[in-house]
Amino acid sequence: MNRLPHFVTETQSVWDILQQETRPIAMYGMGDGAEKILRVCKQRNIPIAGIFASDEFVRGHSFAGYLVKKRSELEEELGDFVAVIAFASSRPEVLALFDNLDSTHTTYAPDVPVADGALFDLAFLQEHCAELEQAYDLLADDRSREVFAATVNFKLSGKLHWLRDYTDSREEAFARYLKPHTQEHFVDLGAYNGDTIRELLGYTDGNYASITALEPDKKTFKKLKKYAEQAQLEHIRLINAGAWDKPGEMLFAGKAGRNSVLTPVMHEISHDKHTVIIPVESVDHVLDGAPCTMLKLDVEGAERMALEGARHTIQTYRPKISLSAYHRSEDLYELPLLLYDMCPDVHIGMLHHPYVPAWETNFYVTFG
Repeated sequence: MNRLPHFVTETQSVWDILQQETRPIAMYGMGDGAEKILRVCKQRNIPIAGIFASDEFVRGHSFAGYLVKKRSELEEELGDFVAVIAFASSRPEVLALFDNLDSTHTTYAPDVPVADGALFDLAFLQEHCAELEQAYDLLADDRSREVFAATVNFKLSGKLHWLRDYTDSREEAFARYLKPHTQEHFVDLGAYNGDTIRELLGYTDGNYASITALEPDKKTFKKLKKYAEQAQLEHIRLINAGAWDKPGEMLFAGKAGRNSVLTPVMHEISHDKHTVIIPVESVDHVLDGAPCTMLKLDVEGAERMALEGARHTIQTYRPKISLSAYHRSEDLYELPLLLYDMCPDVHIGMLHHPYVPAWETNFYVTFG
């Protein structure tokens, strides 16, 4: 008999709810997320009556065959419509727009995976009920279990209150779990332009023991390198490579942004101008036994493989870990169970930081 995890109170997926909706459905936003949502809607015969954008982005253009309109224009045209948020943001003014939309229209933010993987729908939840309950039981404190439950309920239902009611600041993560000190050996996987390095150094008054940073995108790597040079950082090693379970080469689909994806070369079907073959590295190979006291993984869906590539380092040094939990539906249970397999004395926290959809939802890991 199919069942849901005991901490889940939502009983329908957002896709089932939209299929049953009799009011017109309007999508808010354009871009990659909107394209993914439109594909699912087409597969499930969910009609989209129109697309709107924030007023400053409406210039009489089209997206996916729809004339992009202002919200006020669609309200006049459609009357009471259901709103589907189809882009991601952490900006306070945009989150306020989402909340305002949610207060005036029935509003959903459907979860579509950032990287490849299964859609988080009712069938997925039922199929992986046992693993999700195991991951929930591994969490170290009440707040983490609340956030985990809220994340699962949000991913299923798309209802904004599940994120709004269980959001904590980035500062809370540092105060509660990471607690950086002045002699950290920091390994940054998915270093982007150095934003996490800057954040860490802000807590340590610029002091650290060593920094090793991997960033696969060439344009972003140049920004990372420029930051390190301008900040005159010493004892820092910058590597233009992706993070994986072993050294090698992978297909990399990136646009100098955060949503870049690694794919095994053997799976190549075709690639556009944004897809190149890049080197990948493992933490164990790069460090070669050198210490790591703090490890960050934000590698756009490669977290599980990158953790495997850091197994020896994690088991030897038991670093504090900041681990993205939102790129793949499977990450919610696969990553905690993998960490427990590596070190049964693991303590796993979880927090969601201001973002819609459930991006910037991270596991925070300590040991002992």
